[in-house]
Amino acid sequence: MERQAVIEVRDLVAVYGGDVIIDSISFDVYAGEIFVVLGGSGCGKSTLLKHLIGLNRPRSGHVIVAGHDISHCDEQTYHTTLRKIGVLYQSGALLGSMTVAENVALPILEYTDLPQDAVNTLVEMKLSLVGLNGYEHHLPSEISGGMKKRAGLARAMALNPQILFFDEPSAGLDPVTSAELDQLILDLNRILGTTMVIVTHELQSIFTVAQRVIMLDKRTRGIIAEGDPIFLRDHSRNSFVRRFLNRELKVAES
Repeated sequence: MERQAVIEVRDLVAVYGGDVIIDSISFDVYAGEIFVVLGGSGCGKSTLLKHLIGLNRPRSGHVIVAGHDISHCDEQTYHTTLRKIGVLYQSGALLGSMTVAENVALPILEYTDLPQDAVNTLVEMKLSLVGLNGYEHHLPSEISGGMKKRAGLARAMALNPQILFFDEPSAGLDPVTSAELDQLILDLNRILGTTMVIVTHELQSIFTVAQRVIMLDKRTRGIIAEGDPIFLRDHSRNSFVRRFLNRELKVAES
């Protein structure tokens, strides 16, 4: 059966500060998969993510999300598309003056006309999904870093998005908390079937959650590998890809 692409990137050229960071890349993300973007520092991972969620417009090319070309659409179409996606930012990006529940309720109150009782029920459901029952009335300053990520994820899921984007979800977390977040990602993907796009360089997380990856390269400004990360680690014909995924130093030539 042919898989359905929910994100289609075609000949994308992305610039930052006037410099071309990504040059004419194309790829698809399929419905229900966990798709990881990886690569070394400065290769354009964060730049690509900003283009995938429409924060940046490409110099040329197309980014089609849930059937809409967000690189060339009008404002109304873009905001319609935004309701189909959720984003977990690296820091969690919670508003410090609001409780956990109020943070999760924000997109529901913004984009729906549901009565307060229904909003409260939805918030409880989302917090339950990420294991934060009982923390509704805590401020972000009163919970741990891992819990902030979970609260941010609950907010990202508030409108039942078709696609979830993660920006370095394990950044700043200890190994145990990072492993727990990886397991949560796997569980949510299995239970909800949500398509997930993750930008990360954390190898353990990549091997744990990724069903398919693309690897960006700073030198070529393009994609140098695509596929199953374990297969690429063991069998890629590109020596840099193998070294990166095996965390190996380059051996100097004699």
